[in-house]
Amino acid sequence: MRVYSRIFSSLVVLFLTLPAFAQQAGTTAALWRDRGDAATLDLLNGPGGKEHQPGTNFKFIEEAKSGTAPKFDVEDENGTKWKVKLGPEVKSETAATRLVWAAGYFADEDYYRPQIRVQGMKQLSRGQKYVSDGGLVREVRLERQGVGKKLKNWSWSQNPFAGTREFNGLRVMMALINNWDLKEINNGIFDVNGEPRYEVTDLGASFGSTGNRFGRSKAVMKDYAKTKFIEKVTPKSVDFVFHTKIESVGKNIPIADARWIGNRLGQFSAEQIGDCFRAAGFSPAEVEGYTRVVRQRIEALKKL
Repeated sequence: MRVYSRIFSSLVVLFLTLPAFAQQAGTTAALWRDRGDAATLDLLNGPGGKEHQPGTNFKFIEEAKSGTAPKFDVEDENGTKWKVKLGPEVKSETAATRLVWAAGYFADEDYYRPQIRVQGMKQLSRGQKYVSDGGLVREVRLERQGVGKKLKNWSWSQNPFAGTREFNGLRVMMALINNWDLKEINNGIFDVNGEPRYEVTDLGASFGSTGNRFGRSKAVMKDYAKTKFIEKVTPKSVDFVFHTKIESVGKNIPIADARWIGNRLGQFSAEQIGDCFRAAGFSPAEVEGYTRVVRQRIEALKKL
C-alpha cells in the first residue's frame, strides 16, 4: 500500500506542476519558424509586410552614435519610430532580411527608400553627404522600432541551439549571403510577447565579397558573383568559402542540414528571390545578377 501511495502522490505532484511546465514551454527560446506555403510569402515587403510599411512624413528625433554606419531616429505620421541607416549597407541589409526571414529565421522589419524628407533634420556627425537642403535624405534603410525588447546579445559559439538543424541552417544562410560581419554585438535576443527570439540583427555586410580585411565589400554584385561558394565536401559535412572573424561558422556543417535549408529555399520562385533585391532598390541588372547567383547557390545546396 505504501508503494501505491507513493505512486499516487507522485502523480498528484506531476499533475499540479503541469501548468508550470506549460508556462516554461510557452517561453522557450525560438530561432526558427516554419513560414508555411512558400508561394504565399511576400518577399517584396518582407517580415513587416505591407501593413507595417513606413509612412511618408518623418520627424527627426536624434542621431545614433553606435556602430560603424551613420544612423538616426525618426518618427512617422503614424507615431511609429524608425531607425534610419545610411551608407553602403542599406540595400544589402534590406535584401538580406527578406531572404533570411523567408528561410524561417527572425529578422528586422526593414524597408528601403530612395529618399525621404525629414522635418527638423539636424546636422549629422556622420553621413551628412546623404542629406540635402530641406531635410531631403537619400538612399535610406528604415528599421521599424518597438517590435520587441532587446534582452542581450548571443554568441555563435555558445547558444542553446548549437548543433541543431535550424542553427546549422542559419550558418548556411550567413555563407549564402556572404555576411562577413559576425560579431556578437550583431546578434540579439528579443522578448516578443514573452517569447525570447534569437536574431542576427545586422545583415548589412552582405552580398559582396568576404575576401579579407582589405578586399571585403558590401552590396557589390560583381564581387558576390565571382565568389566561390563551397570549399570542401566530405561524406558527412560541408565547408563554405567564408572569410570572417569567426570562420568556424561556415565550416563542418552536416550535409543533411545544409541540404535541408537548400530544399526550403528551393521552394521560392525566381520572381520571389528577385523581389528581395527589387525591394532594396538594386538596378534591374543587379536584381537579375543576384537572383541568378542565389539560385545557383541554392541548387548547389540541394545537390549535396
